[in-house]
Amino acid sequence: MNDPAVPLAIAGVSHHTANVMTLEGFRFADEAEFLAAARERFGGVILLQTCNRVEVIVEGDREALGEFLLGLGRKDFFIHDGSGALRHLFALASGIDSMIVGEDQIIGQLRTALGNAQEAVTASSLLETCLNKAIHVGIEVRRRTLINRGAVSVGSAAVQLAEAEIGTLAGRHILVVGSGEMGLLVAHALAAKHLTAMYVANRTYGRAVILANKIGGKAVRFAELYHYITLSDVVISCTSAPHPVIHRKELACAMKDRCWPTEGHPRPLILVDIAQPRDVEDGAGTVDGVRLFTIDDLRTVNEQTMGTRRAEAERAHGFVEAELAIFLRHLNRKTADDLLATLHTWAETVRVRERERAITRMGTVDAKTAGIVDDLTRVLTKKLLTDATFAIRSCAEEGDLAAAEALVKAITQGDRFPVTDSQE
Repeated sequence: MNDPAVPLAIAGVSHHTANVMTLEGFRFADEAEFLAAARERFGGVILLQTCNRVEVIVEGDREALGEFLLGLGRKDFFIHDGSGALRHLFALASGIDSMIVGEDQIIGQLRTALGNAQEAVTASSLLETCLNKAIHVGIEVRRRTLINRGAVSVGSAAVQLAEAEIGTLAGRHILVVGSGEMGLLVAHALAAKHLTAMYVANRTYGRAVILANKIGGKAVRFAELYHYITLSDVVISCTSAPHPVIHRKELACAMKDRCWPTEGHPRPLILVDIAQPRDVEDGAGTVDGVRLFTIDDLRTVNEQTMGTRRAEAERAHGFVEAELAIFLRHLNRKTADDLLATLHTWAETVRVRERERAITRMGTVDAKTAGIVDDLTRVLTKKLLTDATFAIRSCAEEGDLAAAEALVKAITQGDRFPVTDSQE
């Protein structure tokens, strides 16, 4: 099958080549504003922003998307288009392309991105079809393979990292900052660690209470954040705030209250920032006693937990390729239907015109005779178009849309059908 011209392009940055700072610089703080601006340039647009990727998905071509992002000051981004964009989208939903291979959160993140675009009226019919198919493929990959067997989320990877640094979390005091989806993942990962205390802080206290009640922790008010940092051995921060919520100056003051009486140095604090944009202010890692980790440090956790998921990822690749071929044929059939609608509308117009001419030449005719003429023209039109319909549909399904369009134009407009060297 030829590579069809699917009007889809995806551009962005991800954990493969971008560190935390690069991801942060590529993000679009005002998502609604970005979607509105992009909608002026493309048939549809969806923005996917997670802790380790920012991707722009459009109904359009790669050149226009590249120019658009460069005009917004973005650079060093990848671009996929056509079937390559679909392949990337399916692999992404399947967890193959994730930093934590096999993680399940990407399914919800894709649904959220699609929902945001639908709310902003920027999700075209094509994009909705492609995103929903990708989500379906992602769900099926997890059902048919073991790619998420033993897999960790970014949240639970942060917990593993903290445990590796501190030795054991048993008997420790842990503070989770943020009560959204990532905060819930972190809290659930911590629930089995036999902690002495788990605190949950959030700007909206009511949400902190809800999460704390779910995992048997204690909700704390955001105004008391640094007090509970003083009490904690590990702080994992994962809010959706557009700016830092843990500041160097205040952190330094909190660390002074952790000083050992005889040594004058504070007890070590493991601070893991998995938010995007970052929750922890630049320079906080230089505060005495603070050991700061970011998303970039989670890559090693993924490698340590791959195990059987590496082989399962290969199986997932095979399933993705098979589903991609099926979906491309589906898209091509839809294109064929649109072309055939044009052909049959033209043919019906000609049929009706010539039927009326024939009846007029016959003079006064009764209803039976008129019906016979009508049936005759219908049958002739259908039979004359049978082979053309088959040829057009076959070309489209094989991805040769140019030939399918040329056939329709040759029949309806009298255009010369292009002859290739192999046909001469």
